Amino acid sequence: MKLALLFPQFAPNLYDLSIMLQANRIILLDVEQWSRKSRIHRAKIRVPNGSRWINIPLRTEDRKNAVGEVRMDHSEDWVTPLLRTIEYNYRNSIYYDFYEPEIKAEFKSAYDFTYLMDFVLHIQSRLFRFMDINIEYELASEVEEYTSNPNALVESLGADTLFQEHDSRHYQWQAEQKAEPKFEHPEYHQHFENFEPWCSILDILFQFGPESFKITDQLNSQEPQ
Repeated sequence: MKLALLFPQFAPNLYDLSIMLQANRIILLDVEQWSRKSRIHRAKIRVPNGSRWINIPLRTEDRKNAVGEVRMDHSEDWVTPLLRTIEYNYRNSIYYDFYEPEIKAEFKSAYDFTYLMDFVLHIQSRLFRFMDINIEYELASEVEEYTSNPNALVESLGADTLFQEHDSRHYQWQAEQKAEPKFEHPEYHQHFENFEPWCSILDILFQFGPESFKITDQLNSQEPQ
């Protein structure tokens, strides 16, 4: 059994999406402490001179809480500038206009949510639906055998392969049994010159739209070492 231990992400990069597609069982770590270095609250997008992060603001007093207990900070309008940033950098992408109304509505729905994780899982499901991807997962809080020690968890669940989040050594307990998937980052045409890897799936969606499978099928075909 291939097990993936990941933090919730509203727009994963292709490495983490590859892990999700290869794993037989995915556990999202809602009981672990939030970290500013994680990508629960942020995603990387393409910009003219490289890439940058878009962020969801969090309530300062919650930043030592478990992921599932962190609340978004709605004291100021953060959705409008975030959407402006996406528009400025993606308005010339082939499918931006096609998805813009729905993406705009989904981000504005953030004000209907109090907790970060609830909103993150909501918008992630919408992005996956747009890309015709189906991902099933469990929350660590609902897994009886769950322990923060990934080595012990692998043993108790009987997993023979363990995947962990990309570049997570600063905030995720790295397991001795951690396996690196056979992953070659797909290189594809972006709307700015040169190719910038490690962008979130927003980059794929706006560039490929209904043909996002041309990229995700490459991830499906990759097998772990």
